[in-house]
Amino acid sequence: MAEYAVYFNQQWVGDHTSEWFASRGPLARAVVAEMRAAGVLRFAGGLEEELESAFHADSTSGALVIADGPVTGNAEWLGGLTIIDVPDDDAAKYWAGKVAEACGWPQEVRRFKG
Repeated sequence: MAEYAVYFNQQWVGDHTSEWFASRGPLARAVVAEMRAAGVLRFAGGLEEELESAFHADSTSGALVIADGPVTGNAEWLGGLTIIDVPDDDAAKYWAGKVAEACGWPQEVRRFKG
């Protein structure tokens, strides 16, 4: 088995009505329940959208600095992620497809280094 991160950047979500977002919740929860039942789910969750609540730790200067806000003023930021443990790339693609369909926006998939 191998662990994969299935994730999206907040900017990939797009503009939708509150009704549209409300309609996605049950679909996403159903996929999470399906992954849990299949024994492949390790974690799933969305991140707070307010960047003001973010903070970071940086030791690249040789001294540890803990500061408010994101590391950079990047135009994109992580919106949420799912960690799955599946046998191979094909299984990861299957589950990523189910997540993408339920959420209604693209998902990127990367395997964790072994």
